[in-house]
Amino acid sequence: MARNFDLSVGEYYHLYNRGTEKRNIFITNSDRARFLGLLFLCNDIEPVHISNYQGSTLMDWLAWPRTGTIVDIGAYCLMPNHFHLLVKEKEENGISSFMQKVLTAYTMYFNKKNNRTGALFAGRFKARHANSDEYLKYLISYIHLNPVKMIEPKWKDVGIRNMQKARTFLEEYRFSSYAEYAGQIRPESNIIDKKTVPEYFSQKNTFKRTIRDWLTYKENPEKIHQGSTSLNTSRFNLAEQWPV
Repeated sequence: MARNFDLSVGEYYHLYNRGTEKRNIFITNSDRARFLGLLFLCNDIEPVHISNYQGSTLMDWLAWPRTGTIVDIGAYCLMPNHFHLLVKEKEENGISSFMQKVLTAYTMYFNKKNNRTGALFAGRFKARHANSDEYLKYLISYIHLNPVKMIEPKWKDVGIRNMQKARTFLEEYRFSSYAEYAGQIRPESNIIDKKTVPEYFSQKNTFKRTIRDWLTYKENPEKIHQGSTSLNTSRFNLAEQWPV
């Protein structure tokens, strides 16, 4: 699918893609760990030779020295059949180069592991320009709220049945950058650089309060303007290309 805009240096983008035919692309925790490792290793100005890291753990990968990064990763979340990234273009073609490296390396790993061939992802990665403070702040919350669907699939329509369970699940979900925004420090913190994102949530309690507000959200008449498109936030309708 062709984009109607260019990826520009200094701008933030919501990047996402799902498995071809909506198939799961992350089956085990080892799959998720591999993808996280690639988010770190492939964000380097030097070519990445994955064979150099065979037998290493995710913790080993996250401690590997890099020459210099080509994008700034502000947030991420892995779901069973898709992923979300918030990325800032740091140099020309940085995002395209980064995504090509990550998705190619992961597809090769996944296909070899599962004795399959062919494309794993549904075409090229999708990108939405976060061209306003309101939309960028909204995306950070949206990306980190995605895992709720794994335990409350219809929460956007009927609300949360067990609020404490939902909040605990988000806090303990290992495969998103929620922990970093909640003030935790862990090896996975090396994947993102929060300093490159405006300080909407400079205090961990501000972030947690915002997440709590979204979880208890019912109706809000406010609209977020993304370019010429007005995005009604009711029921978390982010006007995505396809529902995720």
